[in-house]
Amino acid sequence: MFKKILVANRGEIACRVMRTAKAMGIKTVAVYSDADARAPHVLMADESVRLGPAPAAESYLKAELILLAAKETGADCIHPGYGFLSERESFALACAEAGIAFVGPPPNAIAAMGDKIESKKLAKAAGVNVVPGYLGEIDSTDHAVEIAGGIGYPVMMKASAGGGGKGMRLAYSEQDVREGFEATKREGLASFGDDRVFIEKFIESPRHIEIQLIGDQHGNIVYLNERECSIQRRHQKVVEEAPSPFVTPKMRKAMGEQAVALAQAVGYFSAGTVELIVSGADTTGEGFYFLEMNTRLQVEHPVTEEITGLDLVELMIRVAAGEPLGFTQDEVKLNGWSIENRVYAEDPYRGFLPSIGRLVRYNPPETSPLPQAGGAGGGHALSSTVTLDDGASPPPIPLPQAGGGEARVRVDDGVREGGEVSMFYDPMIAKLITWAPTRDGAIAAQIAALDAFELEGPGNNIDFLSAIMQHPRFQSGALTTGFIAEEYPDGFHGAPADAELLKTLAAVAAFAATAEADRARRIDGQLGKRLRPPADWVVSIDKIDHAVTVSTDGIMVDGEELDLSLEYTPGDRMVVADGHETDGDEHLTIRIAKARAGFKLTARGASHVARVLPARVAPYTAHLIEKVAPDLSKFLICPMPGLLVRLDVAAGDRVEAGQPLAVVEAMKMENILRAEKTGTVKSVAAKTGDSLAVDQVILELD
Repeated sequence: MFKKILVANRGEIACRVMRTAKAMGIKTVAVYSDADARAPHVLMADESVRLGPAPAAESYLKAELILLAAKETGADCIHPGYGFLSERESFALACAEAGIAFVGPPPNAIAAMGDKIESKKLAKAAGVNVVPGYLGEIDSTDHAVEIAGGIGYPVMMKASAGGGGKGMRLAYSEQDVREGFEATKREGLASFGDDRVFIEKFIESPRHIEIQLIGDQHGNIVYLNERECSIQRRHQKVVEEAPSPFVTPKMRKAMGEQAVALAQAVGYFSAGTVELIVSGADTTGEGFYFLEMNTRLQVEHPVTEEITGLDLVELMIRVAAGEPLGFTQDEVKLNGWSIENRVYAEDPYRGFLPSIGRLVRYNPPETSPLPQAGGAGGGHALSSTVTLDDGASPPPIPLPQAGGGEARVRVDDGVREGGEVSMFYDPMIAKLITWAPTRDGAIAAQIAALDAFELEGPGNNIDFLSAIMQHPRFQSGALTTGFIAEEYPDGFHGAPADAELLKTLAAVAAFAATAEADRARRIDGQLGKRLRPPADWVVSIDKIDHAVTVSTDGIMVDGEELDLSLEYTPGDRMVVADGHETDGDEHLTIRIAKARAGFKLTARGASHVARVLPARVAPYTAHLIEKVAPDLSKFLICPMPGLLVRLDVAAGDRVEAGQPLAVVEAMKMENILRAEKTGTVKSVAAKTGDSLAVDQVILELD
């Protein structure tokens, strides 16, 4: 077995690999850029080596620096994590030449499967169903338009070396191709060093299913069931689950055997994933097509670990050391249901724009101890939240009982409170994983855990994830890759709250106000007699007034007594309301913060500002004048921190509504900014190459 492993990656996956390595008794080496000098993965490792400046192209993507760091520290193997370098055939070859084991597939398999164009040709030759498309070289935008027209719209343009949702554009018309082809080439070149693009037919109402493979160097390869990854935004996965609510045992077997056959054709070993696009309308189970093979560990691998009891990182390391798998296909288990939500630094209330900045507060939900894995191969089960100090822990989450067993929570992360979410890397902050015996139980556990997830600083998508979990269509399993676009066509504005939830929030707000008033009256040195705190309140939430009475006998809301058990001390950031009935769960966790004239209450996928006033004062609010927001429509304002890579207009130019005005790159993605109305450019305040702050003015229109 190896003595020292270098992890050629950063963030949560670097921490994830190190946890398993430490459990196996293997020393760890971290590499880092200047932006990550004090990052958790660096502090967790036994040794660390600086690579270079913050941009990945100048640090993490430099294979020669990774190899040099391995040699300097005496590492005898390198794990690429999610594959900053795992799709580089030359890197795997260089490792072999240096006598350092590469924890991943052989170079020939990386070359065969890492190129989307060549992998589709191989799959087709092997008799695997592939999506109709054009796999040759595309010379120009005009050539791309000609090809797209021949295939038939809609089509998908993809960077050949792309992945993770980057370098992909959906085109419904010739105009879409003309606008998106060059952007796809640029993203492919910037992110992967390859500007080749291929075009294929876009299957409407599709489901995204992937098969997890693991193989050894002795010719054994098995599939570890499937994952459903259909909930995506901009082709970036948001929610994953295992197994899929759509896949039948017959489909699972057919997909798995086909994936194994493809892997065997290229002599594959280690972990890998065959991604398939499945027609949700085809109930025969035969309408699935090969998309690509990822020759690396996937972000969503924890859900497979949860239902199989296997540690994929440990298996990868053992395979790289030459050990056999130790189990067969028949021994692979499928136990319960697991769901993973990706917590991103993005603001769903502002069109999911990327967000950066300091994690002012980062307090993930308490993780559940996982049972020792008893699945095939005896993999090591891990609870994966990072702990570096003795900071305060969140209160335990009252998890629902799920179909005869208790649900459990796992958090995989690589950040800590006070750290920075940088513009240079992927916006994922953490992965929240739940397991339960049933799908309904795993969903209920996600909702409870998301309610208890404290994250302040950058914008985040926690409310949005909770809204998805509560959505009737998600809960029914009727998923497609168009779910988010179809269900939130006008953007996200918070999960809808029913009347029962609003009453509970009104009760919590009034109870907290009573506690604050009681504390205030106890302050020493006040003039006169100590006043009793008000008992009658008017709580306004979402423009609805609720009459609330708080007494030693209980809480009355709108004349109805609520059977709630609450505890609140001024300064608390979280309240658990026992007795609230939501989706069969009697516990409701509410994040609470002081706001002007009341509280901000966050629960069940939305934040609600509750104005709390004594009943005798509330009637006078009818005389208050509302402040009118200024008109900013004449300004083009940068919606997120980023780099201005293109400016399409100059002062004096006439523009039409919807016309592209500028392109801002943030977190490796290009964002086109368009004119909201017709007008003339009065002045331009920024130039190409400028680093822009959020809400910075780019230009002004007359």
